[in-house]
Amino acid sequence: MLLTAVLIPAEEGGYVALNPETGSTTQGESVPEAIANLREATELYLEEFPLQPAGQPLVTTFEVAGGRA
Repeated sequence: MLLTAVLIPAEEGGYVALNPETGSTTQGESVPEAIANLREATELYLEEFPLQPAGQPLVTTFEVAGGRA
């Protein structure tokens, strides 16, 4: 099953990893570690709550006015 991983640099270092299809969230000190942790968390989630295939997600970015850079 192909799922989505969103990685965001954490303020304290490392990365926060999120799977939007399940809501699984975890972290890791490196990209490979964050993805491995996310894979494990998502597999555990799917054992309890299987997903129905819904097609591939569309991932994009958007810009808003203002805010901090």
